[in-house]
Amino acid sequence: MIKMYGLKNCDTCKKAKKDLMHANKTFEIFDFKSDGLRKEKLLDWSAKLGWETLINKRGTTWRRLKGTEKSDLNINELINLVMLNPALIKRPLFELDDFVIVGYREEQKKALGI
Repeated sequence: MIKMYGLKNCDTCKKAKKDLMHANKTFEIFDFKSDGLRKEKLLDWSAKLGWETLINKRGTTWRRLKGTEKSDLNINELINLVMLNPALIKRPLFELDDFVIVGYREEQKKALGI
């Protein structure tokens, strides 16, 4: 079972959902905004991927933050920032058992068997 995390209005998430359906993959979708985000899940992903991989610093949510909000963050400040702004997480994010995949390019598609 593949668990896909993202945002309903994200074009990349929509494409991934469509591709998973066409590939007859069994999956569940979790929306960061409507389903929420648990701190434990965020900590697990950061432990597996690292913050640099997990956080989307090219997105509009990151760019809209004030410089003081995003500079010299300690781990607790970063967690709080992401909990308040789940769109900071790169997406889509996939879980397959204990394996975590972030993004949706050719490499990630192959890892998902698409």
